[in-house]
Amino acid sequence: MDHFPTNWGRPRNDAIDPYGTYPLHPRLNNRTQDAFAEGVQRTQRPIVTGTSVLAIKYKDGIMMAADNLASYGSLARFKDVERLRPVGDYTVIGASGDMSDFQHIQRLLDDIVIGEIAAQDGHELGPAEIHEYLSQVMYGRRSKLDPLWNSLIIGGFKDGKRFLSYVDLLGTTYTASTIATGYGGYIAQPLLRKAVEGYEDVLTEEQARKILEDSMRVLFYRDARSLNKYQLATITTAGVQISDSLHLETSWNFAEGIRGYGAQTQ
Repeated sequence: MDHFPTNWGRPRNDAIDPYGTYPLHPRLNNRTQDAFAEGVQRTQRPIVTGTSVLAIKYKDGIMMAADNLASYGSLARFKDVERLRPVGDYTVIGASGDMSDFQHIQRLLDDIVIGEIAAQDGHELGPAEIHEYLSQVMYGRRSKLDPLWNSLIIGGFKDGKRFLSYVDLLGTTYTASTIATGYGGYIAQPLLRKAVEGYEDVLTEEQARKILEDSMRVLFYRDARSLNKYQLATITTAGVQISDSLHLETSWNFAEGIRGYGAQTQ
């Protein structure tokens, strides 16, 4: 037991000093001597982060979109980060949140995919299996008070069935026709629901692409952590396809007509 009150946080009152902390007595050197002991710490908060990921169902499969920005706090630091990643032949995952934790998740998924290939038992992981695995990983880390600071979207197409689900750092899971993470959950989700829900079986790929492009444009206007450089992923019977970086056509001319915006007061 540590019998030195000054090591408890120095409870002190100049009028009443029941612990005898004044005058201060010499402290014993009772701290650990391991130079690396304080270097092993839990992730307390995300550092390099990605913002929204959008995903919708359409007639032929699943389409997802995410920009290529990873922000260091409020600094737009890394502008070529791929936040949509294929897993096997049927699945794509998209991640918001801490990018180092997302890299750890990718390594976990690579390990199980390699394990399935090595088993040579004829079984292939589909999106439902990937979703179940990630939900257990995220909930397990949350239960250890060491969460992976990510919100994940799992989209896939296997055996003629579309699959779209969500998993977050608490292990919360759900499936829906439209899913948006990050700031997109507030800004883009209403647009996606209006355009997609009830039309999942009739939307063409061109229509789905336009819906996501318009939503990404709105996010670029409204989300300070977004970028006009993004990628699209489609998962259909033909397999997984992730585009190269695309650029949104944007215009800020509308700001000139907003009164009270910036220096304009009249």
